Amino acid sequence: MKILLLCWRDSTHPQGGGSERYLERVGEYLARQGHEVVYRTAGHTDAPRRSHRNGVRYSRSGGKFTVYPRAWVGIVLGRMGIGTLGDIDVVVDTQNGIPFFARLVSDAPTVLLTHHCHREQWPVAGAFLSRVGWFLESRVAPRVYRGAPYVTVSESSRGELVELGVAAEDIEIIGNGVDPVPEDVPQRRRAEGTSYLVTLSRLVPRKQLEHAIDVVAALWDRELVLDVIGSGWWDDQLREHARRRGVEDRVVFHGQVTEDYKHALLARASVHLMPSRKEGWGLAVMEAAQHGVPTIGYRSAGGLRDSIVDGETGLLVDTPAELTVCTTRLLDAPELTARLGAAARTRAQGFSWELTGGRFAALLSRLAA
Repeated sequence: MKILLLCWRDSTHPQGGGSERYLERVGEYLARQGHEVVYRTAGHTDAPRRSHRNGVRYSRSGGKFTVYPRAWVGIVLGRMGIGTLGDIDVVVDTQNGIPFFARLVSDAPTVLLTHHCHREQWPVAGAFLSRVGWFLESRVAPRVYRGAPYVTVSESSRGELVELGVAAEDIEIIGNGVDPVPEDVPQRRRAEGTSYLVTLSRLVPRKQLEHAIDVVAALWDRELVLDVIGSGWWDDQLREHARRRGVEDRVVFHGQVTEDYKHALLARASVHLMPSRKEGWGLAVMEAAQHGVPTIGYRSAGGLRDSIVDGETGLLVDTPAELTVCTTRLLDAPELTARLGAAARTRAQGFSWELTGGRFAALLSRLAA
């Protein structure tokens, strides 16, 4: 099969994250099975217009908004035998807020992949764009894709789609995998008497990393360090928040780091904090779990109710105050933290991109047939 993957970003994009990694890992699996895979996405200064990586051909064109119409043009030209998007057997259209609406311009069967609904995130786009975006996501997309197969990553996200009018029988849950831990992970030194918290996230407002910084500020009488792993356009605001709370010397912003260094920081931590407003699943939960590190996150975030088994592999809380209370509880009860971490590690061993890719391949093969 020739498979077209549509996504507004890829993992090389400065704002790429877990949803982009999911689609790339699926594409790489499909390529290993002998399929031709084209990943169409936006261009950016750090990547060429066309490239190949792990068997997947990347085609980049357009920016934050123009990536959508340029993909339509590419699909239409492909149907005319022009360009790289011709002879497509099946399309995976990723809805990051709004989809590409590829079903309107492609003659190939189309799957709509959505990690979660974006009702809570749209306000950051401004009053006008947020209204337009939510209208497209909640009203237009369910009508355009009525009867088409949907893929999402958790029961929570499936429930949100059903609330928007998507038929439950059209939705298949294909969960995230997780990359294996690198073979050579360096050991990070632990300062004597110091406890380490960690958060692994893109630095954007909806991740609410201010709440993790507030935990450090609330526990001012402890020797405590928060390692922040990740990058994003909200970086300066978070640094300023740490300065205002008087903990700039106890919050370490590492930026975008290599895989082995990321895992070294995760392995050093006692607790992983994930105060995100919304998640489809929470890939970072599983990456921390690989090192026996439990996660505390918000119950209202949606997918964290699926990636965290409350009281078994981590803790779910409802308020910032509870986030501080439960962090204190785990820091003061190392035996409880170890028990949660061990269960989290065992659970993480049941997830792999091979399983995710295999289920996706089976779905696409049925559609193409």
